[in-house]
Amino acid sequence: MPRWTCGIDGCDAAFDDVESAIVHQTNGHQRHECKVCGTIVPDGYFAIRHAFDEHTRAEFVRAYDADSAAVRRREEIKRDIEGEADLQSVVEQLDRNE
Repeated sequence: MPRWTCGIDGCDAAFDDVESAIVHQTNGHQRHECKVCGTIVPDGYFAIRHAFDEHTRAEFVRAYDADSAAVRRREEIKRDIEGEADLQSVVEQLDRNE
């Protein structure tokens, strides 16, 4: 049974490995414009990573009208992915697809 699902805009695509889920999110969905700084990033994991690596939690909350539960959920997703993903493999797969 697939462990990872996309989740972007109700997408229920499922994957056995997290790397395939990230590649799908990057290639299969529209880009996301950060409401804090305007940077365009792939939606999903990369958008979450951008928000929490580049901005404060307070900036995220204000820009996205989010609450602490939304912050915690995204931090959990980021932590789970980064604990399992081979991000170098993801970058290599994305480079091959360009």
